[in-house]
Amino acid sequence: MTDALPANHPRVPPRKIGVLLANLGTPDNYDYWSMRRYLSEFLSDKRVIDFPAWKWQPLLQLVILSKRPFTSGANYKLIWNHDKGESPLMTITKAQTAKIAESLAALHGDSVMVDFCMRYGNPSTTAKVREMVAAGCDRIVFFPLYPQYAGATTATANDQFFRALMLEKAQPAARTVPEYFAHPAYVEALARSVERAYAGLERRPDVLVASYHGMPKRYLMEGDPYHCKCQKTSRLLRERLGWEKGSIDTTFQSVFGREEWLRPYTVEHVAELARQGKKHIAVIAPAFSADCIETLEEIQGEIREAFVHAGGESFTYIPCLNDGEDHIAALVAVIQDNLAGWV
Repeated sequence: MTDALPANHPRVPPRKIGVLLANLGTPDNYDYWSMRRYLSEFLSDKRVIDFPAWKWQPLLQLVILSKRPFTSGANYKLIWNHDKGESPLMTITKAQTAKIAESLAALHGDSVMVDFCMRYGNPSTTAKVREMVAAGCDRIVFFPLYPQYAGATTATANDQFFRALMLEKAQPAARTVPEYFAHPAYVEALARSVERAYAGLERRPDVLVASYHGMPKRYLMEGDPYHCKCQKTSRLLRERLGWEKGSIDTTFQSVFGREEWLRPYTVEHVAELARQGKKHIAVIAPAFSADCIETLEEIQGEIREAFVHAGGESFTYIPCLNDGEDHIAALVAVIQDNLAGWV
């Protein structure tokens, strides 16, 4: 039994454990100013673009952000969830959060609070940490939804989480969830998504292309392990499927700027496959936990068009794991591992 609090004491809510999911982010809308705010925050992150501010910011603010919001906004408009007034990433992340919350409630009752935040845009990490602390969360498991670690994804999400913790008078204990690409439940979910997709095709694709988000090659040479994690993800997927070596190609998309990025570039590689006579391919995006602009517009648009233009005949995109049953089970398993000793 706890001692009664003085009448003038601030309210103390019941203790809870917070599970805060984090994804990259999304603009609030696809209009120019919404896109500009979002892109400015994203492209000003030193983990993403590490050029000196004196060199980068004038170029970003005066040149890039005068044009790019128009093109990016047009691309977002193509995939926008107009019924809900939000991007597909937001819709899917909400669904993932609701299903994870339901699963954890069945295991732990109301002692665990589940919510989500975005590294860029809304809902912000700072706002959601504040809500969790106010709700009584004295321990928080922070879960960046990136299967493979990269400085520009997992690390910057963690950076923002730690910055949010710095603002709290009563700072909760914290755990950050590491990469999970090798977790057996995640590999199983990924493999099943391929098996389901292939089962619905009249002809088996000549090759499966695993397309990962790219990064400057320089980051790899400076120690970022992302490239190796992507290669290992493809290998684990191939081994689980029981396929021979060479049946899955690992490529990288979303190249930005003039310096060399991780190769091969997906858009060039699929065209080369078509020219080599591999006219039927499937593409999967294992670095994304939810379908977003890079998958729904870039893969389904630019990359598909490059393949067809080079002579390709059938192009199958295998959707991200999204809020599928296998994926939710895998994410819950990862969360359970990281709740050990707290529940």
